[in-house]
Amino acid sequence: MTDLLMLGGAGQMGRAAAATLARAPEVNRLVVTDLVAQRAVEFAKTLGPKAIGVGLDVTDAPALRAALAECDLVLNTVGPFFRFGAPILAAAIEVGRDYIDICDDWEPTLAMLAMDEKACAAGTVALVGMGSSPGVANLLALLAARELDTVDSLITAWSGEDAPEPVSDSDGPSAAYVHAVHQISGSIRVRRNGFPVDRRALERIVIDYPGIGAGVGYSFGHPEAVTLDRALPGLRNNTNVMLGGPTLITVGRTLRWLVARGVLTADRAAAVAERTLGLLPATSPLRPGSLPPLFALATGSRAGERASAATALAQVPGASMAENTGIPLAVAALQLLRADSVPQARRRPGVHTPETLIDPAEFFAAFAPHCIGAPPAAAMTVTTRSWSSAEENATCLRTSLLTAFLAAGTVG
Repeated sequence: MTDLLMLGGAGQMGRAAAATLARAPEVNRLVVTDLVAQRAVEFAKTLGPKAIGVGLDVTDAPALRAALAECDLVLNTVGPFFRFGAPILAAAIEVGRDYIDICDDWEPTLAMLAMDEKACAAGTVALVGMGSSPGVANLLALLAARELDTVDSLITAWSGEDAPEPVSDSDGPSAAYVHAVHQISGSIRVRRNGFPVDRRALERIVIDYPGIGAGVGYSFGHPEAVTLDRALPGLRNNTNVMLGGPTLITVGRTLRWLVARGVLTADRAAAVAERTLGLLPATSPLRPGSLPPLFALATGSRAGERASAATALAQVPGASMAENTGIPLAVAALQLLRADSVPQARRRPGVHTPETLIDPAEFFAAFAPHCIGAPPAAAMTVTTRSWSSAEENATCLRTSLLTAFLAAGTVG
């Protein structure tokens, strides 16, 4: 039985994770925090007797350390992570508490990985970037890579059309939009020809998806592009991309231009993006022949020939970004609590990313009961291959409702 501390637990991403954790038998007590105490208290009441809500300003170092000292495992959903990720992990290591978050910024990811030696000395197990992208996307990349003999290029991709819901009780833009503007402004880190390099974001990337065909994504500053080479040391090229239509990309590029010229601050641009995109009619990322909303594409060799394999998430826990990010966080946290899910041999102190700590097969088996319809573990992902026939790939895509729409645009 474990006491958990859920930082930002009354926010969008935190709520989905907290609801899942409050139902878990391994959890003894769940402390939900928010900058606004009343919001935390009211939300905790909906979770049952295990949960309590408290107000906490994570920038108040003594208060944060005191809260950390009362838990066994801390879950961090306080964004944007380029502001809050590294300081909170540093505090967890100082107090000697295990840690897991949904960090989606590449800069603090590298800063937190640099804390590995300190975490080892403190006996702290830290898992950073365990949401949708990064998180599930990293594990999809491992599955795609295992289809090949060698892997030299990876693309992880997610749909930008799955926008966060508007925040009505916030004085400013949501952390998701602040993060997005930050990661399309300036430069982002990607891997090219075996080396990390800085490039401009929203570069147009053509994707040749086995079984579907050509699609387009736009480079984005997510951690996958700077961490996956840790699990795949031969990786020469690695890019994370956002999928989206012309309107989304035009809005992003326009705001980037305005920020670069000092017309808008990054926070003001985030507020404009949140309002502008919120006024647009909702669109579905699922269209016949389109790319899946979350996938990884690995390219390399198989049996001496050039080959590629793509693995897509075929089942989801809900329709919102909050559910699809928060619930994987909760599932991974529960795996850390269960010795049989993450054996001691792999559950070693230090700072980890999903691909170096979590086994994909074990994760998707644990994730399946939380998805719509409680699908079998084998139905959680769909893999198509360049060496398979068009009909074989189309049949694979048709095995789940989520990817069946995509198969309609391939083989009739």
